[in-house]
Amino acid sequence: MQSKPTMSEPCDLQIHINGQQTFVLSEIDDFPGGPDGFELVSRFCYNNGNIQITVSNVSLLHCCAVFLGMTENVSSINLLHQTDVFLEGIFYWSWTEILICLKNCEPFFSCAESCGLIEKLMCSLLAKIAQNSDVNLFSVSSSSTSSSPETGSPVVSNGSSSRKSWVWWFQDLTILSPKFIDHFLRTLGAYGSDNNNLVFTRFLFHYLKTALHSNGIRNNVSAEYSGLADTLVHGVVLMGKNAFSCRRLFWVLRIVSGFGLSSERRTALERMIAGMLDQATLDDLLVSGGDKGGVYDVNLVLRLIRLFVRYNDKLSLHKMKKIGPDPNLKISKFLGVAESLPDFARDSFDQVYRAIEIYLESHPTLSLEERSRLCRCLNYEKLSLEACKDLAKNPRIPPRIAVQALASQRSTVQMTEFVNDDSLSLSSNIKGIDNTNDYQIVLYKHNNDDDRSKTDMETERLSVDKEVMKVNLERMQWRVVELEKVCREMKGQMARMVKLAPQNNLGRGPLPRLC
Repeated sequence: MQSKPTMSEPCDLQIHINGQQTFVLSEIDDFPGGPDGFELVSRFCYNNGNIQITVSNVSLLHCCAVFLGMTENVSSINLLHQTDVFLEGIFYWSWTEILICLKNCEPFFSCAESCGLIEKLMCSLLAKIAQNSDVNLFSVSSSSTSSSPETGSPVVSNGSSSRKSWVWWFQDLTILSPKFIDHFLRTLGAYGSDNNNLVFTRFLFHYLKTALHSNGIRNNVSAEYSGLADTLVHGVVLMGKNAFSCRRLFWVLRIVSGFGLSSERRTALERMIAGMLDQATLDDLLVSGGDKGGVYDVNLVLRLIRLFVRYNDKLSLHKMKKIGPDPNLKISKFLGVAESLPDFARDSFDQVYRAIEIYLESHPTLSLEERSRLCRCLNYEKLSLEACKDLAKNPRIPPRIAVQALASQRSTVQMTEFVNDDSLSLSSNIKGIDNTNDYQIVLYKHNNDDDRSKTDMETERLSVDKEVMKVNLERMQWRVVELEKVCREMKGQMARMVKLAPQNNLGRGPLPRLC
């Protein structure tokens, strides 16, 4: 009796056997390797159970055999038995053969992982690393002598350069997708918050850097790397500043910013960088803004400076003053950076003025109001005399700001002179007071070696007065030139009016002279 499918029974294939029976077959889902895997199994079946098994196809054949249940219970010397025998020699394979077999598992990774094939290949891979390196993978740091299993070339290293001995396998493993590296680290107990290993941390840095630079990471792909990015940052923070310099930490931040790093890990990394921010240079701070808009991530700089001030209250002024504002910013961001540090954190504002000068040069279209607003972050009393003179001569600085700066310098000089002149007389007057209580007022006169002479202070005060007068004269000269220009324009207009006036108006007398 022949059975036929009804209209409600969709099928992909109908097989008629001897005209007696029709078998309705549907699509096979999740078949390992897809058509390639099915073709290999078909060749095995139609060739009386014979097929050439190689390093390149053993992973696919093994997973197909597991998927179809091709065990000895069904047929002797079945496909699963043959692949098992071939895989027994895995520890005699070369490093390259293991990598090839592992890489070929990528299209059917889930099946290869569930049947234990990935675990077997990973163990063989780790054995090769151990055989060709004296480094202990589970130590935080160590000296080592190692060589590539393919070339046998030794790489000797110790101390801070010990990471060079791991480069050969670092680079080779970059051909594997993130899911393989996830499994690799989980097998070793070094994934996520379990990562306390310097070797694996540096490997992850190399792996993610290669992935970012070689392939480019799209938004829909970066999620695959997020776990690895978190693992890297956890290891970096755990190892601390003894293992990573400030510049290397910024490189880590640049790399992981291209992946889906969790907010918790990012905060921990930024806090660690902030603790070493006094070692940073301007180039270190120029981290790309990415998809947030803008060339550089200005908000990152602001966060780091705030963290630096907040978590480093006991740092010396010497460390704090080394943080300088970035001149390539909008005015609001520039001021945010400059004013993140209190005035007492800087014993000189010369570098702040230099940054303002650079900013004004790169933004020549700023209005007078904007330039005045920009200069509000200056503390004129902490400007050196040379910087103040340069500020007064700078045509980009508003005149009012220049006068204020020079006046501040003059008052500073006068105050210093007053203190030095009156210190002795003030002390003598206080000594004459009859103190009936236990309180005492003690004034100390500075040593002459530490103070400037009166002649030097008088010369400086006269120099400041001269600069103030020079600025005022320049402003007055500029004003006279402007008035002369307006006068010439008015004379020209009046001359044209005279030419156009009617003849009967000539008898009214000459026009008044304007200038």
